[in-house]
Amino acid sequence: MKLIIAYIKPERLSAVKQELYKRDVHKMSITNALGCGQQRGYHENYRGADIEVNLLKKVRLEIAVNEKFIDPTIEAIIAGAKTGNIGDGKIFVQTLSQCIRIRTGETGNKAIG
Repeated sequence: MKLIIAYIKPERLSAVKQELYKRDVHKMSITNALGCGQQRGYHENYRGADIEVNLLKKVRLEIAVNEKFIDPTIEAIIAGAKTGNIGDGKIFVQTLSQCIRIRTGETGNKAIG
């Protein structure tokens, strides 16, 4: 079992979800996030004042998957999020030591579904 965490551009979320659905990955958590990487933000002029915006809007996806869905999930995120520009995002893959479905008490691979 793995936990795949991805940070992507908000405008690419719809495309990423469509790619995940094509690969039968339907269970995910999505939250709004702020962050910066190589982009280092940008400067904006607001009412005559120069403002440095260095935390950019991102979307965080968390997807718990069984072994056979690791590669398809990663491929789907890349296919949907990639524009070829700085700021496309990052994917992190972590080992998931345990998963428990609260409703039924199932554990492990059965709990992920």
